[in-house]
Amino acid sequence: MEKIQMKTPLVEMDGDEMTRVIWQLIKDELLLPYVDLKTEYYDLGLVHRNETDDQVTADSAEAAKKYGVAVKCATITPNAARMKEYDLKEMYKSPNGTIRAMLDGTVFRAPIIVKGIEPYVKTWKKPITIARHAYGDVYKASELKVPGPGRAELVFTDASGSETRELIHEFKGAGVLQGMHNLEASITSFARSCFNFALDTKQDLWFATKDTISKKYDHTFKDIFQDIYDKEYAGKFEEAGITYFYTLIDDAVARVVRSEGGYIWACKNYDGDVMSDMVATAFGSLSMMTSVLVSPDGCYEYEAAHGTVQRHYYKHLKGEETSTNPIATIFAWTGALRKRGELDGIEGLCSFADKLERACIKTIEDGRMTKDLALITTLENPQTLNTQDFIKAVRSTLDSLL
Repeated sequence: MEKIQMKTPLVEMDGDEMTRVIWQLIKDELLLPYVDLKTEYYDLGLVHRNETDDQVTADSAEAAKKYGVAVKCATITPNAARMKEYDLKEMYKSPNGTIRAMLDGTVFRAPIIVKGIEPYVKTWKKPITIARHAYGDVYKASELKVPGPGRAELVFTDASGSETRELIHEFKGAGVLQGMHNLEASITSFARSCFNFALDTKQDLWFATKDTISKKYDHTFKDIFQDIYDKEYAGKFEEAGITYFYTLIDDAVARVVRSEGGYIWACKNYDGDVMSDMVATAFGSLSMMTSVLVSPDGCYEYEAAHGTVQRHYYKHLKGEETSTNPIATIFAWTGALRKRGELDGIEGLCSFADKLERACIKTIEDGRMTKDLALITTLENPQTLNTQDFIKAVRSTLDSLL
């Protein structure tokens, strides 16, 4: 078949370890034979981030703003062990956190539903999409170890030099302190992104915090959401036949477990981090989760919701066979290609993305899958494939669909 032509490049953000290996396999086997792939490439592997003092991460985010669509491989967020392993100049921040802050976006994550991979929560019939605020909270927090007795206060000094103080705690002994913040502008962007995504996907929207305890911090989120909904979205939601409601985070958890799914659950940054992993695992596997960062001005960055699969990478380096699930990374590419096709009016690119996703699902439902799924599938006699053979099996299925 003639290769599908692209008009505008995607921003391609390469990554680390086993997902970097899979990234290239996906391009070689599932993309380049079918699409005249145009990308603006950025190497976000930890080695190159260290060489550029992490400037490459900021550059990739600026490119995403320019082109409107990006696709990102999983990357390492270094800790003390990684500092030593990679001989880093400094302990660089999470690339995801940097990109999210620069794009001021909201992360939407949803499980990929496949027959034979049954949710652990038996009532769940439809995907649950987690909408995660991508700014502030513990990810932008300042921390301090308290060595002994003393007085801790919150102090805000305004532009004129006037101070406002709030007692945190009178310490009788050693302890720890953490100072968190958020921005009303970012919370407003978060709210609008959630409302727009709900309208685009025709799904109900839930929002949950703990405003009964956090009467200023969390309550600000609640108030901004409600104010924007009442002024800008109530009529649109009614016309679309969908609903918005607020509840406490603990009540939301209880409702989620009893529900059948099929809605968007909006969470603050840390809540969304935890709940998206919970939802992904309860639906079957972290490797079966889509993730897209949507900015309020319409920029889209697609990624896998999992990490770099370090353990499999070390096996790979020894020449040992691995059975790493590439589905979430494939779906990052298909999401980006579909959105590029939509924005540029290339129907063939959208159709190709749809068929590649269908090929992934059909391959699994036909009984051919990676080890993580073979261990939990209800299908009889599944065929467990290594990483390369599974990708080749997907290509064979794709060829039959094309």
